[in-house]
Amino acid sequence: MNTLALDIGGTKLLAALFEGERMARRERRATDREGGRDWMLGQIESIALAWREEARIDRCAIGFGGPVQFARRRVALSTHVGGWSDYPLVEHMEELLGVPTVMDNDANTGALGEAVHGAGRGYRPLFFMTLSTGIGSGIILEDGSVYRGADSYAAEIGHMTLYPDGPECLCGARGCYERMCSGLWLERDYGKPPAELLRDPAFVERYVEDVAWGLKTAVMLLNPARIVIGGGIAKAGDALFGPLRAELRRQVTAWSMARLDVVPAALEDDSVLWGGLALAHQQTPP
Repeated sequence: MNTLALDIGGTKLLAALFEGERMARRERRATDREGGRDWMLGQIESIALAWREEARIDRCAIGFGGPVQFARRRVALSTHVGGWSDYPLVEHMEELLGVPTVMDNDANTGALGEAVHGAGRGYRPLFFMTLSTGIGSGIILEDGSVYRGADSYAAEIGHMTLYPDGPECLCGARGCYERMCSGLWLERDYGKPPAELLRDPAFVERYVEDVAWGLKTAVMLLNPARIVIGGGIAKAGDALFGPLRAELRRQVTAWSMARLDVVPAALEDDSVLWGGLALAHQQTPP
C-alpha cells in the first residue's frame, strides 16, 4: 500500500511517498507565508497530482503546523500562515485524490514518527517536542495512541505562559513558551538565525533556562519515559543538549526521582513524514 505523507509547516512543505514501509520519494519546498493558504494548496496539489501520474496513491496522511480538530477532520487555524481557519483540508485532499485521508497537527504526527520509527521506540509514555518556527508537543501513551484531550487541544505546550508580563505572542497572550524560545522569535529578537545564536555558549546558557522550564512542566505532569526534541533548533546537537540536560536536572524538584532522558529526534526533518505513515496505519489500516 502506498501512502502520501505531507508535513505542512510555517517555513517548509515536505512530501513523501511511502511504498509500504519504504520512503520511495521525498520533496521539500519553502513556504511562502505571504501566499497564504491558496499558495500552499497549490504546491500540495502540484506534488500530489504529479506523483499520482507516476505511482499509485492508496491513502494520504497530513501533519499540519497548527491546531487541528481531529474528530472533525479540519484545520483549526495557523498562527504563521493566513487563510487556514476552520478549513476542511481532509475533505479537500479526499476529493483531489479519491483516497482515504487522515490529519493531525504536526507535533502529534512527529511524536508518532519518533515513537514508531525513531528515538522513541520502546519508550512509553513518550513526550515529543518540536523546537522550530514554533513550539509544539505530542504525547504517546503506553498503548501507542496519541493523547489528544477532550477537544484535540492537548499538549499545546508552546502557549504555556513562562512570563506573564513578557512580550506579546502571535496567539495574543504574553510571555508564551513559543514566544520566548521558538526560532521565529529568536531571530526577530536577536537579529540572527537560531543556528548562529546557538554557537554562542553564553546565549545557550541563558536560553536553556527557559527551555528547561517548559520541559520541567512536562516531567512533573507526565513523568515520561523519554523526551524527544525535534525541529531545526534541535540540530544544534550537544551544544544544546548538554547544557539543557544539566539545567533540567537543576530545575526539577529535588525529591523527584522521575527520569530525565532527553534526546534529539532520530528522524530529524522527517519525523512528521514517518509519523504520517504511522498515523495512516492507525486510522486507515490495509
